[in-house]
Amino acid sequence: MRCARAVGLLAISILIPAMRAAPASGKYAGTLVCEGCHAGQAKTQRLSAHAAALFRTQDHPLADSFTAGKELSRPPAWRFTFFDIAGALQARIVDGKDVMELPMEWAFGAGRQAVTFVTRVNKDLYVEHYATWYTALQGWGATPGQAAIRPANMAQAAGILYPISDPVTGVAGCFECHSTGPVSFDREGNVSLGESGVHCEACHGPGAAHAAKPRTVKITNPGSLSAGQLNQFCGRCHRLPAAPGAVTDWSYAWNIRHQPVYLNASACFEKSNGKLSCLTCHDPHESAGKKAVASYNNICTNCHGTSAPSPKAVCREKEPANCIDCHMPLVSPQAPLRFTNHRIGVYGDNAKLQPVR
Repeated sequence: MRCARAVGLLAISILIPAMRAAPASGKYAGTLVCEGCHAGQAKTQRLSAHAAALFRTQDHPLADSFTAGKELSRPPAWRFTFFDIAGALQARIVDGKDVMELPMEWAFGAGRQAVTFVTRVNKDLYVEHYATWYTALQGWGATPGQAAIRPANMAQAAGILYPISDPVTGVAGCFECHSTGPVSFDREGNVSLGESGVHCEACHGPGAAHAAKPRTVKITNPGSLSAGQLNQFCGRCHRLPAAPGAVTDWSYAWNIRHQPVYLNASACFEKSNGKLSCLTCHDPHESAGKKAVASYNNICTNCHGTSAPSPKAVCREKEPANCIDCHMPLVSPQAPLRFTNHRIGVYGDNAKLQPVR
């Protein structure tokens, strides 16, 4: 069998825009320095999905599972197998005639739902692998957005090529939102990161000066932002709310992933007079969903039952009562993935994309 080289990968014209964190000036201290004074927050944050947003593949907490997963096929004739060489994960792609072996260098995602892989191809390009690991399946499946693509050859079957520095689709933006501190690329296209994963200074900004003089030099405190400002702040990586006049396709299930867009359009956000923000429900130092259902219900009833309309009888009668399940339904754009619809509202039977009010 002949071997197709990774540098022969061809770009596919369906690209997903990368969201970028705003550039920051100043020197970064690193999580260990922050932890010296903020041990409680740092300890909790270290266990969050944000902190596990990016790893070298061999360092990912689920690394041992990747080679234990089942094979993956891609129509019409490609088969993928996954194996380990000296601690590094490799994908082998065959079609009965040719074979390609491709390292899987970077693992994006904590694995609460999935892990997607990215590899440097050359000085200008990275490939997003077709194969994604799905934790619920304990196995492999198509990377979101790639299942509908029909490749013409093995190179295209391996995945989608992204340029490094394109302002819209550049892979640099992916690394910036999944890491902390400066991101740079050398002449060969190898990436250098401050810290893998989203840690303290991703939100609070460079902290070296603050660590040296904590009483006189302050750092960014997102908690001081207004609800609208915070939506913009989180939207740097989770997708910015739609600009005035822009049209959002609310019927497209994949858009559910963009929480700031949906929260910004919800009736609760619009009518809260600036009281409802990301931080209303989410502790920024821990993963979403860590609180008990009762905790989220209490947040809802803090408004509903006072100035806002009271919960209906059908809500109060449910056992156990759960505001989120009905008013922020889970949407599955591709099994087994599920995302919470942040466009808070009243939804009709079997209708989870757009509220009736």
